[in-house]
Amino acid sequence: MAFASKPGCPMCGIVSAAAAAALNPSSPSSHSKHDILWRDDNFTVYREVANPVSSKGHIVIVFNLHVPSLYTLSSSDLPLLVTLRDVAHHLLSALTAPASSPLSSPASARPHLLDSELGTRAARESFRVGFITPPFKDNKIPVTDHLHAHAYALPADRMGWWRSVAYSSVAWYDVDDLIAEIREETSNNRVRGGGSIRPIDLVPDAGARRGTADGIETTDPSLLVAEPDPERGESSPNLLPPTPGTARAERHPGNSPDASIPYLQV
Repeated sequence: MAFASKPGCPMCGIVSAAAAAALNPSSPSSHSKHDILWRDDNFTVYREVANPVSSKGHIVIVFNLHVPSLYTLSSSDLPLLVTLRDVAHHLLSALTAPASSPLSSPASARPHLLDSELGTRAARESFRVGFITPPFKDNKIPVTDHLHAHAYALPADRMGWWRSVAYSSVAWYDVDDLIAEIREETSNNRVRGGGSIRPIDLVPDAGARRGTADGIETTDPSLLVAEPDPERGESSPNLLPPTPGTARAERHPGNSPDASIPYLQV
């Protein structure tokens, strides 16, 4: 499933600028006006500085592919959505942490913060991560045809009345609700309801595969950019350089152009 970059798309421009900065940080064309916090093969995350909805932190998670709609996603994209949520939680945790607190990479933080029931519950109480569904849009970030998620720390003290409509229950689709809805559809089990953390919430791939009662798999292709397996003869020349601190970077040590983009610029 191909979603090529669209000329004139602001989000495609942000993704392209972040990739260029990683590959050639000394090039004048690689400088972006956006505060890039994170970039990997699937997402580019920037901090909304001009018009944040929260003084504590507001970030935008942009899909690197020009995915036109939230409804393009399928059950096979559950791991992608879980990764989106976890990266957002970690970046917001770092943005809102005291200045004296050491910053760690999302890869190292995940076992202690993101995959634990306590950490997941605390993040849900402090942060909001989700999508604004059309025809509504954030009038300060009015892009509707390139899929991106918003994440911010509570309270939303800079939102304003008119802008708050897009972040209300009328238009807001929380990423946890989306994950739960897809899992309910594929597993025929009730997942939503209540604020308690269930074991299924801690398994990224849960519900990603679907099929018929006679054992025929009907899973759609995923948007997830996964690392190819060299032992199977797989290759991917379009794969971005590994982000420092991630599992892929540990398997492929060496000087990575991606080191030019830090995790955080707080």
